[in-house]
Amino acid sequence: MINNAEVAEKRLIELKSKVGELKTAKIEEKIRDLTEENKVLESKIESTKAELIKLETANGKKQYPIPSKCIPRTVVQESIEPSKDSLTKKTKAADVSSDSNLSKKKEKGAGAVNDAVIDIRKLDFRIGKIIDINKHPDADSLYVEQVDCGEDKARTVVSGLVKFIPMEELKNKMVVILCNLKPVKMRGITSEAMVMCASSPEKIEVLEPPAAAVPGDLVHCEGFPREPESVLNPKKKIFEACAPDLMTNNDKVACYKGSPLVVPGKGHLLAPTLKGVNIK
Repeated sequence: MINNAEVAEKRLIELKSKVGELKTAKIEEKIRDLTEENKVLESKIESTKAELIKLETANGKKQYPIPSKCIPRTVVQESIEPSKDSLTKKTKAADVSSDSNLSKKKEKGAGAVNDAVIDIRKLDFRIGKIIDINKHPDADSLYVEQVDCGEDKARTVVSGLVKFIPMEELKNKMVVILCNLKPVKMRGITSEAMVMCASSPEKIEVLEPPAAAVPGDLVHCEGFPREPESVLNPKKKIFEACAPDLMTNNDKVACYKGSPLVVPGKGHLLAPTLKGVNIK
């Protein structure tokens, strides 16, 4: 009986020792797995950051250095066996942290465009050519024009010019187009842009591009580098804020706050005769 008890006790000690060894081996294995997972997450985050910075830079967004952040590694005490739940929570926490960092980076990148600035740089003026024009079927004062803006498809533009300019003068005419207004229906027809004109109470004249300009040429304003929004938010009233400062000068040159509107390398935008009037 005594021998059997001693044998049983020895076996029990051996089993406890083996269990301890297995626990230690499992903990070490988990530490290695978590370390590798963290390395993969760090690599993904850095890769995504680099891609985001590349896209922002390609779109002209300035980059500002920020203090580097080290992602804390998961530490497991060897003397404690981590439960499955705790390991799962730690892995999920690392994933959530990664997603949160990427989301914040994207939001910061989107905010790189200075939304506080409201001036002509937000307006997308381009050169266009009226390739077809008809009277609006439901409005005697409106023309419906097809305007080539250098894109795959001509834009439909509805203009209230019937009382001021004969249709024959507008067909095949080179014009200046504001391209990033939100499309709006005008008596049932969606207008996708606006023809820019010098305007007085008695007279309206379509702005004339430089002779060498072609459809799709971008219009710049000296001192206001282009940062046009894809589509202007009507609630911000950006065009309405700029309109009072869009005028022709004494040389009939279209200007914003006195700075000429130009097609780089080709010349200024001009009104045929109107001086010192608003551009609408």
